[in-house]
Amino acid sequence: MNPILKNILAVVVGLVVGGAANMGLIMIGESVIVPPEGADATTMEGLAAIMHLFEPKHFLFPFLAHAVGTLVGAYIAAMNAASNKMTFAIAIGAFFLIGGISMVIMLPSPLWFTATDLILAYLPMAWIGGKLATR
Repeated sequence: MNPILKNILAVVVGLVVGGAANMGLIMIGESVIVPPEGADATTMEGLAAIMHLFEPKHFLFPFLAHAVGTLVGAYIAAMNAASNKMTFAIAIGAFFLIGGISMVIMLPSPLWFTATDLILAYLPMAWIGGKLATR
């Protein structure tokens, strides 16, 4: 297969699989750690209205979803890339980081969570995914 096509495919598959892992953990998290009673966590408006009721435990699965989704996506991209494997892993992390920043803008969260999420869940996990794929 053409290396350029293989690299493009690696990124697309990494984004799709990483996004699926992210969404899967978010959906599982809502059943493991139930939102506050009477809260509508199914829409952005509902989440914004109840964010002040969230305890630290409510942020566990969103963080895990962001970190694991990025890790899996970066690993998949690096495993399937024809060349520059770490570059493609970091690109996946950068893409998910942009998504994380846009979520913070659309849905403000506590500063401690925003900082932890943006600093630890994206680029470090992409680097780990790239390292795992290239060893």
